[in-house]
This record gives sequence, C-alpha cells and structure tokens, in this order.
Amino acid sequence: MIKRTVLDATRELLRELGLTTVFGNPGTTEVPFLTDWPDDFDYVLGLQESAVVAMADAYAQATRQAVLVNLHSAGGVGHGLGSLFNAYRNRTPMIVVAGQQIRSLMPHEPFLGAMEAPEFPKPYVKWSIEPASAEDVPAALARAYHVATQAPSGPVFVSVPADDWSAATERPIVSRPRIRGFAPDPEAVDELNAALEAAERPAIVVGGAVDQDGAVVETVALAERLNAAVWVAPMSFRCSFPEDHPLFQGFLDPERGAVADTLAPYDLVVVLGAPAFTYHVDRGRGEAPLPPLFILSDDEQVLARAFEGTGIRATPKLGIRALLNVVERSGRPAPAPRQRPAKPAGDALTAEFVYSTLADLLPDNALVLEEAPSHRGILHDHLPITATDTGFLTMASGTLGYGVPGVVGAALGRPDRKVVGVIGDGSSMYGIQALWTAAREELPATFVILDNSEYAAVRILGDAIGGAKLPGTELGGIGFAALAESMGCHGVTITEPADLVPGLTAALSDPRPTLVHVRVASSSKSLY
Repeated sequence: MIKRTVLDATRELLRELGLTTVFGNPGTTEVPFLTDWPDDFDYVLGLQESAVVAMADAYAQATRQAVLVNLHSAGGVGHGLGSLFNAYRNRTPMIVVAGQQIRSLMPHEPFLGAMEAPEFPKPYVKWSIEPASAEDVPAALARAYHVATQAPSGPVFVSVPADDWSAATERPIVSRPRIRGFAPDPEAVDELNAALEAAERPAIVVGGAVDQDGAVVETVALAERLNAAVWVAPMSFRCSFPEDHPLFQGFLDPERGAVADTLAPYDLVVVLGAPAFTYHVDRGRGEAPLPPLFILSDDEQVLARAFEGTGIRATPKLGIRALLNVVERSGRPAPAPRQRPAKPAGDALTAEFVYSTLADLLPDNALVLEEAPSHRGILHDHLPITATDTGFLTMASGTLGYGVPGVVGAALGRPDRKVVGVIGDGSSMYGIQALWTAAREELPATFVILDNSEYAAVRILGDAIGGAKLPGTELGGIGFAALAESMGCHGVTITEPADLVPGLTAALSDPRPTLVHVRVASSSKSLY
C-alpha cells in the first residue's frame, strides 16, 4: 500500500484553496516540493526572486485572490525581501513557501540552510513559521492561508525542510472557507452619520483598500449622496474613485503641511481604506492642524497610530454599505469639478505628451500598472484612471522593482484585460528579468519605458530638500528594445513626437509582449 505523504496532503489542500498557480525560482531545497509536478498546477518561472515575488503580488492584486510563492532557502528569500516589503505595504494575500535544508543537518549550520528562518522576513509578514514536524506542514499552510487573506490581508511565510515533503501522514486535511470581512459598530456609524448631517463642507479621502475590497461603486454612491469632495490618500496603490467623476478633486501630497492646506476648506473629512496619513517628506511646519476626521479602516494599527480623529474598524465594503444604510441624500451644493491641465501640444517628447497620448489610445478596460516615481504627478494630471474595478496598480512602499514583473503578474491574473505598464528607466532595471517570463507565457502585455536617463526622483527630491551635487543619479546608454528582444519580447524605440501615436497604437494591438522604449525629456516638475 502506497503511503500518503505530506506532499500529497499539501497538494490536496492547495487544490481546495485554489492555489494551483505557483510563482517561483527554484533551488535544490525546493526539488522535493516540485518533483512530479501535477498537470493541473501551473508553475510560473521567474529568473530572479525579487521579480518572482513582484509578479505574484500583482497577480494577487489583479485577481483579489491569494497567491503562492516558492522561494529558495535563505539566499532566495533574501533576494525577494524588497518585493516582499512591497507586498506587505500593498496588503497582498501572499503565502511564501521557502525551502529549508533537511532536519538532520540543521544542527550543523549546513550549506544552504536558513538559520532562524521564520525570523528572516520579519516584520514584513503577518505570520511566519517553520513547522515543528513534517506532519504539521499542511496545517501550517492552512493557517497561513487564513492569516494572509483575513483583513487586513498581507504576506505570510512558511519554511519547510526538504525532507518533510516525503514523510508519511495520516492526518486529515481540513479546508475552511476564506474568512469574510466585518461590519462596523452601529453606534460608531450613527456617530459618523450625525457628524455628516451637521457638516457643511465634508470631504472623503479614499485609499487603496477601497478598490482592493471591490467597494468603488459603493464609494461613488456615498460621495454622490453626500455631495462630498473626494481626494486620494497619499501614496495610494490602487485607484479607488473614478478620476473623471465631477466630485473627484485630486491627490493629497505625502507631506503633513500640504495635506493640512488641501483639507483646510472642509469641516469634516472621512478617510476610507487609507492611513491618515502616509508622509514622505517634512517641510518643517510641525504638526499642522487637520479638520475633524473619521477614519474607517480594517487595520487596527492604522487606527491606533492616527494622531487624531475617530476610528471605526470595518472592512471597506461593509463599512461603506453600513453608511449608505443610514446617510440621507444631502441638499448641500457639490464642489466645483477639478480643472485638469491642458493637453500638451506634442512638439516635444515629454512625459506629459506620452501620458496624454496613452489616455487617448488605451482601451476602456485597460489595467494600467505604474512605476515611474518622477512622473507620478504628471500621470495624475494627464492619464485619469476611470475604471471602477482594478484600473490601476502600483506599490505603496516606494521600493523599486514592482513595475516590469507587476505587468506580467497582472496580465496572467486578468487575461480578459489589456495590461499596460508605464515604468521609468531606472525602476525597470530592478525587475527587467520578468520580460523573459512575459515571452515564455506569451502575454499580450505592453511595457512603456519612460527613459529620462536618470534616477530623476532622487535628483528632484534631493534638490527640494537641499541636496547638491548628488552622485549616482545619472543613467543612460541602455538599449531597452534590444534588451527586450534578447528575452523574446518585441521591442521598439521612439525618439520623435511624431512616432508616438503610431508606435503605441501598434504596440497596444500586438498580441506579443511588446516593450516601447520612449526617450523622454528630463523633467524638473515636483514629484508631488
């Protein structure tokens, strides 16, 4: 009689949990996990662990489902930590399974062994474990799934010694449904409703968790019922309100004084699914006062560290629905619509011209993924995201390496959508290996590289905070189209404004993964 192994039990569990698409870059400690790979599982191979984790991150974001990542012991996990930090800030429901040396060698600090493996990815995982015995592995993975997917979602880590997979087990596998969201305290909802009734000039600030929870439609309904101005929280990683809506007002800058200035006209601000607030720079103005705040979040840490305001704990969709059940339609006048900058003339190949051209050419269901930090403000001005369901993805942490692999992961997760990445030249080189995976998977994705030949975000922000004569910011000389071709993708270079529309049009309709290298003029525009 053939004994049931831990590997058999784990694969049963993964099937029941829908975790049959695995992103990875294998090493020798992963061989027992990968051996006799099932025909109903997909293994998405990436050529470097950081790119692998970023692919999986965007895949989970695009599908709103958990994802499994398989990494190699200490070295592979180490390579992936930057992208794991991104996944943590993006609240990505990710389960990282890392190989470990066999148990009998661990007392000897073996080659390829990970000492204190569960400690390595902390604090940027919600939970981590190396099971005490081989038979504990399936139960650990089941728990990891529920920790990762339970609000607020986030990555978890399981280290598995290589010989655990072949151990026999008779323990039953229990697969429980994903744990649902939670509603707010009714008294807290009534308190917020009373404050809204008394307010004359309310505003709503939305964060990435709103779209992550599929609550954009409800947020639009709430804003329209209140006639409230809607702003996007600083450094938001998703689009949580359609930017062509007349109530949409723009984006808050990640600086305390700027946030205070922007919100000063309002007598009540309701923050939905965002920290209040994420800051990046300090202009030395101290703790500028904010209007009265109500903060609705599923994250107890966000609510605990807010310096002011009334916290309401709930997942976004259930929290906003609870408000819709009690809020009456307001007769207060709506704020004036946001005035967008004029479209650029197109006499120079600027980031403004590229973004406004993309806005004209993108199909209605396009999913835009962005990692061009020095052009973020330009994107906000010239490429409005109008979708109410996963129209935009980026990283909340600011750690580079998400863009190119993110396009791959999003395209794998949403084959029904056209996925377009807009990525800076410097950012792209942190995950350029993912182009090989795009070609291998035959993804009809478009990568637009905005090449200004520098780490412009460092230079611009450095200038703003008093830096001078900064080394290490000048780039240039990278042939991105040739690099794409070398990995199996189609590549094209655009250096003249007249070539932009035909070049992008052809790329967007190309069924092959296509990289468009656009040499744009350097910008001195402020990042925020």
